[in-house]
Formats: sequence, C-alpha cells, structure tokens
Amino acid sequence: MHWLRKLFAKQPQDDRDASQSNAYDIIGGDEVIRLIAHDFYQQMQTRPETQALLAIHRAPIADSEQKLYEFLSGWLGGPQLYQQKYGHPALRARHMPFSIDESMRDQWLICMRAAIINSIKKPEHQQVIIQAISTLADNMRNR
Repeated sequence: MHWLRKLFAKQPQDDRDASQSNAYDIIGGDEVIRLIAHDFYQQMQTRPETQALLAIHRAPIADSEQKLYEFLSGWLGGPQLYQQKYGHPALRARHMPFSIDESMRDQWLICMRAAIINSIKKPEHQQVIIQAISTLADNMRNR
C-alpha cells in the first residue's frame, strides 16, 4: 500500500503492520471506516444508476457492509479484521465469479467516492484515498 505510506507515515502501535500507513488513524479510525462502509451501501441502494451493481450483491446487505468495513480497516492501516476472519483478501480471485466490466467498476466507484467524501473531513485525504481505491477498483475488472 505504498500509495498511502507517502502521505501517512505510520507510527508503530498495537498489533498493526508497521509497514502500513496510518491513514486509518488520520481519517478518524474505526468510526470513520464504519461510516464509509455504511454510506457506501446506502449509496448503492438509493442511486438509480447503481441498481445493476446492487442486483449482484447477496442479501442481506448488512453482511456485505460488515465485510467491506473489515477490509477497509486493514487496507487503510488499521486492525486486519478481514484477514483475521477470512485470510488474505485475494480480492481479484474473490470477485472473479462476478462479471465486472467498466460499468460495474464505475457504479462501485460512484458509491465509494460519495461515501469517502461524506465520511472523511479533509479533501486532501479524500483525494488520496479515492485515487488509491480507484486503482484497486480498476484491477477488479474481469470483462
């Protein structure tokens, strides 16, 4: 996650990976990560342009929201909640069963950008994370 290391230098604390950034702490920690995950799924459920993306998510959405929260926690330098429960995220492999083209990627990014902007206070932090998550989302395309 070199993209965040440059902006957010990590000070070792608790059981986190010292090579990771501390974006988690700088943006507000657990509370903000939970807000992002919750708002992401609220965006998906309420925007007309993201209904195709919503349709491929299994019910209940609360389970997907929890997994996103756990993933983002570790991805942003906080506790590795997802990895502790499920092992390495292996995102591309986990998303391979779904047809992810540019349209699906863009729908996902619409929701994630809105959630990040709604949840993270500083625009410079929003932009760094949006840029990084956009690269991640593009790497999920398989069609």
